[in-house]
Amino acid sequence: MGMWKQIKALFGDDRPRHLRHGELGERAAKKHLRRHGLKFLTANFRDKYGEIDLIFRDGEVLAFVEVKTRSSEEWTRPADAVDPKKQRRLTRTAETYLRKLGYPEVCHRFDIVEVLLQDGRVSDLRHLPDAFPPAD
Repeated sequence: MGMWKQIKALFGDDRPRHLRHGELGERAAKKHLRRHGLKFLTANFRDKYGEIDLIFRDGEVLAFVEVKTRSSEEWTRPADAVDPKKQRRLTRTAETYLRKLGYPEVCHRFDIVEVLLQDGRVSDLRHLPDAFPPAD
C-alpha cells in the first residue's frame, strides 16, 4: 500500500459521499464488464464537453459507458439521469475520443451501467448495452 493510501486509511476518506459512491460504482461496473468478456481500454476520458466514465471494446465495437450509481431507486432509475442533454455531451466527448484515434472504422455504442448500493456495498448492477443512439 502506498504512503498516500496509508494516510487516507488512518484519517478516513474526506471526499464527498457522491464522489466515493461514484468511484465504487465505476469499479464495480469495470469488474462486471471485464468478467463478461469486454476489454477495458480507459477510464474517465475528458474533453471540453464532459467525461466518459469507461471505454471498452466488445468484439469489434467500442462501448462508451456511463455509470450511474445510486443508493436508492425510490424516485427514479439511475439511467433516467442520462437525459438528452447528457446524451449530447457524451456523444461529443466520444467524437473527440474517436478523432484522437484517427477515426478508426469501428462501430460504437453508448451503454449505461446502473449500480445500486446498500450500506456502502453494491447490491445490484444492471448493464444496459446500446442504451441510447448518438445524439445530434
